[in-house]
Amino acid sequence: MDFPEDLVKTFTDKAREVSAVVSGIRNMQEAFGYAVELCTRRGPGGREGAAACQRIIAAPGLEKAHLRQFGELCHSAGITLIASGMRDHPDGVELGFTVADYGIAETGTVVLDSAGEELRLATMLSEVHVAVLAKAAIRPDSFGLESELERRMQSSGDYTAFITGASRTADIERVLALGVHGPLELHILLLEEDPCSK
Repeated sequence: MDFPEDLVKTFTDKAREVSAVVSGIRNMQEAFGYAVELCTRRGPGGREGAAACQRIIAAPGLEKAHLRQFGELCHSAGITLIASGMRDHPDGVELGFTVADYGIAETGTVVLDSAGEELRLATMLSEVHVAVLAKAAIRPDSFGLESELERRMQSSGDYTAFITGASRTADIERVLALGVHGPLELHILLLEEDPCSK
């Protein structure tokens, strides 16, 4: 698949500037392995003293074949994979796994069609967000998405998320805090192939 390498480099540099972890992968199976290894490495609950917590990965929006492959990998690692029911786990999801629609090189931003509540919750309530982004879907800037966004805005109830780095705020005494309004970490996996391919 063709994609300008300079856009990929700019995207990677900008995403890393806002503390995102950016890695390259060849296919979705590598993405699933990355997520499982990351969840396992962090340990149950992702924090000390949480050894009794169940490890959960939320992956709403994956097609059935990918969900089955991911589920088998999670099961063998002792991780529960869910595709729905995020409201039943408001503080217990270790990792949210999504497939981004676009990337913006200028700011290192991933763009997600988040019309479904499950997807929104997975990107906001998880300790860690892992987003898969096809290199071919990276645009130079937000103006490069104008026609796609205009088309999406024609349907009612649309919700598009622009995610740049991990959640951060300096609202309290101007002290930077991570993870207050969303995940503590954002991992972006740059994919060589079409994410819908088997």
